[in-house]
Amino acid sequence: MNKIKKYIKEHEKKFLNELFQLIKIPSISAGSGHKQDLIKAAELWREILLNCGVDQSVILGTKGNPVVYGEKIINKDKQTILVYGHYDVMPVDPVDEWKSPPFEPEIRDNKIYARGADDDKGQAFIQAKAFEYLVKYNLLNCNVKFLIEGEEEIGSPSLEKFCSDNRELLKSDVILVSDTSMFAPEIPSITTGLRGLSYIEVEVKGPDVDLHSGAYGGGVPNPANILAKMIASLKDDNHVIQIPGFYDDVIKLDRNERVEINKAPFNVEEYKKAIGINDIEGEAGYTTIERVGIRPSLDVNGIWGGYTGEGAKTIIPSKATAKISMRLVPNQNHEKITALIKKHLFKIAPPSAKLNIKVLHGGQSYISPLDNKAYIAAGKAINKVFGKFPIPERSGGSIPIISTFEKVLGTKSILLGFGLESDAIHSPNENFPLDQFFKGIETVVWFYKYFCE
Repeated sequence: MNKIKKYIKEHEKKFLNELFQLIKIPSISAGSGHKQDLIKAAELWREILLNCGVDQSVILGTKGNPVVYGEKIINKDKQTILVYGHYDVMPVDPVDEWKSPPFEPEIRDNKIYARGADDDKGQAFIQAKAFEYLVKYNLLNCNVKFLIEGEEEIGSPSLEKFCSDNRELLKSDVILVSDTSMFAPEIPSITTGLRGLSYIEVEVKGPDVDLHSGAYGGGVPNPANILAKMIASLKDDNHVIQIPGFYDDVIKLDRNERVEINKAPFNVEEYKKAIGINDIEGEAGYTTIERVGIRPSLDVNGIWGGYTGEGAKTIIPSKATAKISMRLVPNQNHEKITALIKKHLFKIAPPSAKLNIKVLHGGQSYISPLDNKAYIAAGKAINKVFGKFPIPERSGGSIPIISTFEKVLGTKSILLGFGLESDAIHSPNENFPLDQFFKGIETVVWFYKYFCE
């Protein structure tokens, strides 16, 4: 096992060249314009897994984008680890804010800059290279299966049925996922909880066509004004969500639990500086750590309508649209919450507005117990490589398929991620520190050792 550092050092350039070939594929799952790129990414992942030492790797169809499956079964009586990752990435807009082309990976300041550098091509590639090392040196002491999908960034709509149809194929003792982050390299952490998600698109329609704001202004409904007023009413001045029934199933943590959560390192001034804000805000009575980890939230992800080009065009738009996401906490059901917000929006819409609501995707929250043997093994591995045992962290993000794995496959997941909050994973200039990438490979190798023991 002491050869791993040397092995990584000797193969740094090779690893990066291979990863860059994967990153260069613009496998964006949102929309339909990158279908061939998604297939190309799946094909490359199949090749990567074969080169890393799996016995077989196949591309399996779903109603949406294909799934890449690979396996190495050394002994059916031994434990099995199912490695999950995804090859699809987020859109790159706004492109003009990137300092280098999003699909032309570039190393600056000891970081890889590109879309997918962290989420999730870089992190999933960590798993492949750790596996490669274990196979090469005959150190693998368990069975390994890989499941790499292409729809995670749009809520994994095809994967639940795939899992249900392939329960025996995907049977395992634990699901290993690298798609989360740490507090910092010097303060490692393991994600033990994920918020759920309800995501909708709301369209308000008024007149059949855009109208002259001089001839009609003040006398007809303006969808942009109506939508803005409706959205503004969804929270009060204390940032409490005003949808009836929204908090009914939220479990309130007791004082001791909240004290433990707030022991996590957090500097509000550094936080503000890192993301360029003047001040923090959120639900009254809770800290920032609590607001983004253990409390639900509601945010507008995009809003548009009317004329948004250069110069002036005095119109009343015929329609206005917004995308709204709600992050949910344990015990909140995403289908129930979606039904509640739809009912509420129809209730508060004025008679002059014609409302259309699309459900984009959703997923349940997830909690991983700290006494899970995989969590213990991950903690030992992180301590071995980073020199400190990790802090358990409740993440504000969502990976909807993780709760689905538990529901359909009956298997717990361990979220062994190596990203950092500064990696800008859904934003321009996404990046992944080289040190985190290489240490990630080393950590996963040790995880296998401790888990199999």
